Amino acid sequence: MHSALPDRQSFNESSPLLTDHVSQLEAQRHSKKPSPLPKAQLAALCISKITDPVAYTQIFPYINEFLLQLHVTDDVSKVGFYSGVVESTFAITQSLTSYYWASLSDAVGRRPIILTGAAGLAVVTFLLGFCTSFTQIIFVRAVAGFLAGNLAVGHAILAEITDESNQAIAYPLYACTWPLGAVVGPLIGGQLSNLGTKYPEYFGFDFILSHPYFMPNLVCALLVLLGLLLAYLFLEETLSSKRLGGPTKIVQHQSSQPPSLSAMELLSIPMIRALTASGFALGFVATAFDVVFVKEIGYALALNGCILTIFLLFLMPFLLRTYNPALLYNTSMRMWPITFICIPFLNLIVRSRYDKSTGRVDTSTSVILWICIALVLVCSRTAALAYSMNMILVRNHSPSPSSLGAANGLVQVAMGGSRCFSPAFVSSVFALSVDNDLLGGYPVWAAVMLLICLLGCYLSQKMVAMDNRERMVVGFGSEQVPF
Repeated sequence: MHSALPDRQSFNESSPLLTDHVSQLEAQRHSKKPSPLPKAQLAALCISKITDPVAYTQIFPYINEFLLQLHVTDDVSKVGFYSGVVESTFAITQSLTSYYWASLSDAVGRRPIILTGAAGLAVVTFLLGFCTSFTQIIFVRAVAGFLAGNLAVGHAILAEITDESNQAIAYPLYACTWPLGAVVGPLIGGQLSNLGTKYPEYFGFDFILSHPYFMPNLVCALLVLLGLLLAYLFLEETLSSKRLGGPTKIVQHQSSQPPSLSAMELLSIPMIRALTASGFALGFVATAFDVVFVKEIGYALALNGCILTIFLLFLMPFLLRTYNPALLYNTSMRMWPITFICIPFLNLIVRSRYDKSTGRVDTSTSVILWICIALVLVCSRTAALAYSMNMILVRNHSPSPSSLGAANGLVQVAMGGSRCFSPAFVSSVFALSVDNDLLGGYPVWAAVMLLICLLGCYLSQKMVAMDNRERMVVGFGSEQVPF
């Protein structure tokens, strides 16, 4: 640095958040020449991470039919409960094991964890096509979620191969892996299941007829193996203590590195604690929106994915090059209250022109409704950019490279945990308020969601203050320690 930095003790809660010093640091960051990206590593990482949502979502189109054929229940009205258990088992085990895999990667390296997870996921995905009982399906999906729990390790790798000068390119590409995989997975599951009955002239074999869901699982397993192959060939070790040449250098480097912190030690750091808590709120409200709004409107589901992809590829790079990630995170979180406030008005639009005799609304009302739906989706997808900002902030504020994996894992546990019980909580509140016609139903549900959104906004606002103080004290952004 060319100028002396202010002393940390000179700052308090009344200190201004933006000073000439921070502005100078921002100017230096924007003028810095982008570092070259390891393109092969980034591509291998993205492709290997696409396979996780593919394996997770490919079962969605046929799981109800699968369970009915296995006679798990003969009551069609109850099959939804059992399919929900199957779908959530993967997510629950993935969330519970995220911190384990991430902290383990801080000790043994990133590459072994990624390769182990991909190899195991390919095997259990293949085995799912042979399941003949509900117990077998639950076991296979639980193991698959366990092996896919290395999601936070991918975040750590991305953090270690990027810096502030090139993050505007890398993070949007990486963020597209989940929405893309979530589209490819159901497409494979829907198109390749029951091939023996759909195309008997080509696939009328006894094996295919007796195992109608073998083919989608085989194709998904092959995709996971492709990701494994690319990771093996092109994904280099990124953990600094494991990538140095020679055992002597590794030992010397490890001795100079601070030890990886435990979960409680990480949570004692205000910024990591705020990121974890706000990540919980983010996962909760984002899942709540998808459960109550998007999945009820088929066309909205497709529009939702398109808007998110466009934002990630075209809007997010500009934002990252222009603004501070902490400020962007806070702005994104502030879009969630606006989103949930708008949803009850969609119901009012329908009620105002609803014809009970035909069960429809007139054309003009339908046009207005879809315009409003599009606006709500734009708000929600802008808010969803907070996921990527959260990843960047975890990288920026991890206490050391040796704790980067654990910090990512901790935040992922919070996000994943909230996604596990958010659907049940939100659906219950929604059903209770609508069934009892509490203030028309929607206002009560929206008020509950608004309170949770405001909690997330409060936490993200605190993070802006903490981020600005740290940038003023340590010159963050201009002399960032590379991972």
